[in-house]
Amino acid sequence: MSKSILLIIGGGIAAYKSLELIRRAKERGIDTRAIITKAGTEFVTPLSVSALSGHKAYTDMFSLVDETEMGHIQLSRVADLVVVAPATANLMAKAANGLASDLASTSLLATDKPVLMAPAMNVRMWNHAATQRNLATLKADGVHFVGPNEGAMACNEFGPGRMAEPQEILEAIERLLAGPGPLSGVKALVTAGPTHEPLDPVRFLGNRSSGKQGYAIARALAEAGAETTLISGPVALAPPQGVRLIEVETALEMQAACEAALPVDVAVLTAAVADWRAQSPANSKLKKSDSGPPSLALTENPDILAGLANHAKRPTLLIGFAAETENVLAYGAEKRARKGCDWIVANDVSTGVFGTDHNTVHVITAQGAESWPELSKDAVATRLAVRISKALEKVA
Repeated sequence: MSKSILLIIGGGIAAYKSLELIRRAKERGIDTRAIITKAGTEFVTPLSVSALSGHKAYTDMFSLVDETEMGHIQLSRVADLVVVAPATANLMAKAANGLASDLASTSLLATDKPVLMAPAMNVRMWNHAATQRNLATLKADGVHFVGPNEGAMACNEFGPGRMAEPQEILEAIERLLAGPGPLSGVKALVTAGPTHEPLDPVRFLGNRSSGKQGYAIARALAEAGAETTLISGPVALAPPQGVRLIEVETALEMQAACEAALPVDVAVLTAAVADWRAQSPANSKLKKSDSGPPSLALTENPDILAGLANHAKRPTLLIGFAAETENVLAYGAEKRARKGCDWIVANDVSTGVFGTDHNTVHVITAQGAESWPELSKDAVATRLAVRISKALEKVA
């Protein structure tokens, strides 16, 4: 069955992206009807929106003289999803406070369908306390959000406030139109990337983890409906849509963030946490000297996986990762028993898995090991999300 959306186009420079969104939605078989606010018509014309969507573009509540054509109540309920892009600070404020002063805000108040907003505004407007209060209210009311992204703006300022790109919005639309996923109602925690342990202000102990597998798993869990928190060490990756990202640097910071995220139903710890840190990092840059390299006193970092296994708020399903260079299955099984987790996902990193887009993993449980063929990291993540869903069903 074909799906349809009601697209509300607010008055912002990002409104031009709505035209691309309509075109891409049409390519995916998603029918679009549109409302353009009065300010929105300063940026896109009803004619261009109508030409792309194949439907009349509505602008004025009082132009709906013939209610048999498409009244505002019917307009707000005939679609499967209401999308606001761009969602200006003004539109967000009206929706948060239940105002109905024009066709767009009246339709938002009258709809009984899910609502997705793609905010777009100046960084100062986005960070303003009033906007953040409205954001919290809308989220509490069940409104979904995509973006905003960070970057340069038309006003020559930089920061969060750029509207998400049409492809990102389309992906969020498709997730919502697909309905509740198999992990709907599940809370998930994922760690990813390396940790950096400072030796001095410019140097650190670290490793080659790219974070790609962890980010893919967080994305797959979110797409399956889980409320997902991703705790990430330093990586060069864009955060997955629909995921709450917490950025950390050190193992101690990651441990604290993990414990603060509890309770969760499932935790997948893919992060390559440094085993050691400097006992006393230097306050200034360590210099070369004729006496040779400096002596570094190291101390052991906390075992985050074992800590969660023994935590009073232990996740229902606790999954660790084991990056090994030899005896992968044996070391993985030993690690699962020693750490006290439910599963270990072991992989052989001797062949240069770090930073690549593919992985070969072995899922080790109390029942034995299941070896998967070489797959893309996205495919590994999707397959793992399915396995997690089935395991949690059994627990429930």
